[in-house]
Amino acid sequence: MDNFEKQGAVRQMEQKEAGGAVPNIQWFPGHMAKTRRLIQGNLKLVDVVIELLDARVPLSSANPLIREIVGGKPRLVALNKADLADEAQTKKWIAYFRAQGLSAAAIDSISGTGLKALVQKAEALAKPKTHKLVAKGAKPRAARAMVLGIPNVGKSSLINRLAGAAKAKVENRPGVTRDKQWIRIGKNLELLDMPGILWPKFEDPTVGMRLAFVGSVSDEVYDVEATVKRLLEWLSERHSGRLMERYRLTEEEAQADAETLLAHIGKHRGCLLKGGLLDAEKAQRLLLSDLRGGRLGRVTFDEPPEASKDEKEVETE
Repeated sequence: MDNFEKQGAVRQMEQKEAGGAVPNIQWFPGHMAKTRRLIQGNLKLVDVVIELLDARVPLSSANPLIREIVGGKPRLVALNKADLADEAQTKKWIAYFRAQGLSAAAIDSISGTGLKALVQKAEALAKPKTHKLVAKGAKPRAARAMVLGIPNVGKSSLINRLAGAAKAKVENRPGVTRDKQWIRIGKNLELLDMPGILWPKFEDPTVGMRLAFVGSVSDEVYDVEATVKRLLEWLSERHSGRLMERYRLTEEEAQADAETLLAHIGKHRGCLLKGGLLDAEKAQRLLLSDLRGGRLGRVTFDEPPEASKDEKEVETE
């Protein structure tokens, strides 16, 4: 277990919110084992690995299997969907990863923010390998990078944006990309897109819960009611003002318990059945959609482990 895993595991346990058990969410589709073999079989073809994380949950979306599989291969951490995450927290995460000796960048694969720097970093990390090949008499070639990450973290969107065309299949649901795809990015970089991969068991239930918050776990495999309750507790404690603004709630309504708060949201947004009863399922879907779409503002669920004095001195771009 590396320093990131040790500190991250401790921090995650400290971050468990009070107020009942955290939903125990587990999701490891059958094709994930095949995906691991696919990654291992193709790792030798690339010079660098780009690990794509969700900027809202950098710790929860960091698959420990990726670090195990990649081993000593150069790794670049990309915090995607940075436009949906708290900007100050993202800067702290970038500083944290760099302090751990990893190259890192914040990006938005939809708008293209940060992608130029990402490509430059990937090419720079690949140079030792490509220069070594040339020194041995091989012809110069483009750098080769493998893009890895959990489902629905935005790998295909990233590659499509870089390539300038819809070459990788994109759908807003986890587990779509099932086969490897080579994509040429300009003349100096080739990307190998791989299917998203989860790990067999979330040891900390907070991880599964937060992945469910951002949509990286299928909504069909967990208790949505219990998960939304935890989400509302978290939002009410930290961002009650955003709930008030989005759903036109009073301060008293925004501070209510989760069940009552959901009822208030449903009432204000018309999530009602005949007779004025709450359509709880519709209200839950509305809240998750608003969160994932950024309509509740920029939110980061994972906080980086406390930085040491040296780490705090690391400059962010």
